[in-house]
Amino acid sequence: MTAHLLFETDRLRGRRLTRADAEAMLAVYGDGPAMRYVGDGSAADAAEIDAWIGVTLRNYQTRGYGMIALEHRADSAIAGFAGLVHPGGQALPELKYAFERDYWGAGVATEAADAMLDWGHGALGLEEIIATIHPDNAASRRVLEKVGMVFRGSRLDAEGEEEDWFSSRRP
Repeated sequence: MTAHLLFETDRLRGRRLTRADAEAMLAVYGDGPAMRYVGDGSAADAAEIDAWIGVTLRNYQTRGYGMIALEHRADSAIAGFAGLVHPGGQALPELKYAFERDYWGAGVATEAADAMLDWGHGALGLEEIIATIHPDNAASRRVLEKVGMVFRGSRLDAEGEEEDWFSSRRP
């Protein structure tokens, strides 16, 4: 069994991050073109990944959740990462996810997002979970709609950039 297993889907296992995930995280978040809709649109470097893992480990202690690794069940390879986070200290937990390009277009983002919402609402008892996306990110819009998240409108993020936001309330 995988250490700190949080959930399983047909194709994925969601588990807590460890420091050993740094290289796989850098492969996903260090891919500049793939990050065009994530954060400020730039690739992360090794120091940023190390700091992010540190924040995640602290979040596990203080909140009981944070970013997680998503392993492909067939071969235990890291397919990507997802999480429930509070960027900038916002009150509501926010669903985030990113995948290795090899997994794009295969439905794993929808599978992971659905599992994250089930886990967040069910196991964690979170009443509302939000997600924000760049207005041009049609693929993530489809994922959020498929998992039942509701478009709530557009807003400005902390840097003054427009983002679309969605929410999921506990069933």
